[in-house]
Amino acid sequence: SHAFHSPRMDAMLGDFRKVVEELTFASPAIALVSNVTGQPAGADEVCSAEYWVRHVREAVRFADGVRALEAQGVTRFVEVGPDGVLTAMARDCVADRPEGTAEPVLVPVLRKDRPEARALTTALAELQVGGVAVDWERIFAGRGARKVELPTYAFQRERYWLEALTSFASDVTAVGLVPPTHPLLGAAVELPDADGFLFTSRLSPQTDPWLVDHMVQDTVLLPGTAFLELALHAADQVGCDRVEELTLTAPLPLPERGAVHLQLAVGGPDENGTRSLNVYSRLEDSTMEQPWTQHASGLLSRSGTQDDTGRADLAVWPPEGAEWIDTEDVYDRMAAGGFAYGPVFQGLRSVWIRGDEVFAEVRLPEENASEAGRFGLHPALLDAAVQAVMFVPQEEAGLARLPFSWTGVSLRATGASELRVRLGSLGPDSIGLTVADTSGRTVATVDSLVLRLVAEGQIQSAGSPAAGHDSLFRLDWTPVPVGAPAPASEGTWAVLGTDDLGVRSGFEAAGADVTAYADLAALRGAIDSGATPPDVVMVAGAAAAVGIDDGADLAGRVRGATYRALELVRTWVTDDRFDDSYLVFVTRGAMGARSSEEVRTPAEAAVWGLVRSAQTEHPGKFLLVDLDPEEHGDASEVLRAALTAEEPQVAVRDGRVLAARLARVAPAEDRPEPETTPLDTSGTVLITGGTGGLGALLARHLVVEHGARHLVLTSRRGAEAPG
Repeated sequence: SHAFHSPRMDAMLGDFRKVVEELTFASPAIALVSNVTGQPAGADEVCSAEYWVRHVREAVRFADGVRALEAQGVTRFVEVGPDGVLTAMARDCVADRPEGTAEPVLVPVLRKDRPEARALTTALAELQVGGVAVDWERIFAGRGARKVELPTYAFQRERYWLEALTSFASDVTAVGLVPPTHPLLGAAVELPDADGFLFTSRLSPQTDPWLVDHMVQDTVLLPGTAFLELALHAADQVGCDRVEELTLTAPLPLPERGAVHLQLAVGGPDENGTRSLNVYSRLEDSTMEQPWTQHASGLLSRSGTQDDTGRADLAVWPPEGAEWIDTEDVYDRMAAGGFAYGPVFQGLRSVWIRGDEVFAEVRLPEENASEAGRFGLHPALLDAAVQAVMFVPQEEAGLARLPFSWTGVSLRATGASELRVRLGSLGPDSIGLTVADTSGRTVATVDSLVLRLVAEGQIQSAGSPAAGHDSLFRLDWTPVPVGAPAPASEGTWAVLGTDDLGVRSGFEAAGADVTAYADLAALRGAIDSGATPPDVVMVAGAAAAVGIDDGADLAGRVRGATYRALELVRTWVTDDRFDDSYLVFVTRGAMGARSSEEVRTPAEAAVWGLVRSAQTEHPGKFLLVDLDPEEHGDASEVLRAALTAEEPQVAVRDGRVLAARLARVAPAEDRPEPETTPLDTSGTVLITGGTGGLGALLARHLVVEHGARHLVLTSRRGAEAPG
């Protein structure tokens, strides 16, 4: 490919103009939106040689063009090309359309990985579905196609599509784990040193689609009843029968795409047989560098009483003397308060009140009832029971709340899909709960449940700005494990150039045999004369360590340093003498590896940028090491340690070897306010590239937001720039 639409094309514009001027132009037969201006183009404009010269050089205004078409009332876009790249881009351009407008149809006619005839036919079918009249008889003429009759009755809407997998089940016993016995868990392992257990899981809306129906403040949230269900299951697995307490410390939002990893850590028993329970999660990430968040903590115990599954005084139903309450609008009221529950979590069927007691009947939807047998107590069913707290006479009654702390929970029966529930107030924000089946036999008892109101904006979706950006990252320098460095006397070493950082003397003091060469040509000559190619060749102080404030010709030093490094890299990768050698660039202060650290030597930083590019093309040939600018002693040990880190780029700070990693940018409210210097509006602001689109936006911002009054806008085209 070529660097179209960039300054790289400037050298050929004159010749290109001469060629185009010899062409004959004709007015377009259909309306045309220009990629140069992003607006409809007239015949005079596109029939000039200057327009096509601009087309080669200037930016592609694709988004503006698509929006211009949308403004003209265009609702169907067809990409005529070898793939669907532009279709995806156009879809992003029309994403922010006014509410109530029809969704546009965007169709590529070809896809690079599909047969052309099938792709084109599929595209025409999509256009027909989108309202375009397609002449199918002409398309299928001579191909033996025929019409078939559609059913004369309405479709029965019975699904036959294969459903997505609801789990990623595999033989976990092959890796020494216990297979899952719960739909929300993936595996378990016993921890012999602490007599504890670890339960693991992977949760996502794709594998557990029913969780999508638990929507709080526009966020899919793992329900508090799911934490309790998991705690009850863990208790059963470790020989306990009671959740003594379970406090939810942080909500667990589920991402729209991807998943979260969940862990339940159960501690060893104390003298009474009580075990601790902690629940953690983190976003799924192939690097496994996401931090763990604790969501719940509690205690599991043995009740020491006989299992009593007798009557719970709920055999008579509806309860005698209880007043029936209309619940027709209950979910509308909850949605208005931010609890937009879907069908699975809309299980509250009937409610009665008798004094301070509330009785409720809850039931899973018919299509989900069969799933109840896989759980001890289905979280959606118990959540529906808790929803009846809206009718308990308390302060701020009528408002939906979320579970915060469970106390004294025992499960007496499993697999229920329909329940009778009794709730009673225990305090301003706590209730007691008794759960029975349809015959009145006890299913579960909850001594106390504390609930909390949810403030607006309190729940943040996974990857949201408040939870940490999912698409905005920064470069972070983190410690990496290093091995014990081999003795300096092992291996062969060489140093090129002036060695301003004293690398050679440090290695020699550590017992290494180091040979110095003026440049790479001298090293090549020595090898040709019989010397053994060194294992490691170090270039120390490649930019003479000149800082920003040293009063030198900084720009000239940057050019000189990068030119010398480029020649060195080019020669190194093309010379088979160095096939088994490692070239190490050693700098000091070229990277701002600490959060408050500035780049001390920008010329060396430029060398880092160049060598980083070379590393992507020739992995395993180069190493970049930036030494601590505050330390000026012997660097031989940290350099040898850096060689064991198996990282292409490292920085040494406070004696630790750091490597660059991408990290999510923290929410704005969690970042310290940067120190800024007010703009001196009495002076003159110089904006290079100021006549382009970004330059004009910056100029307008400086005038409107900062009160700048004197601006000089420069560019290559100067006064000839458009606008």
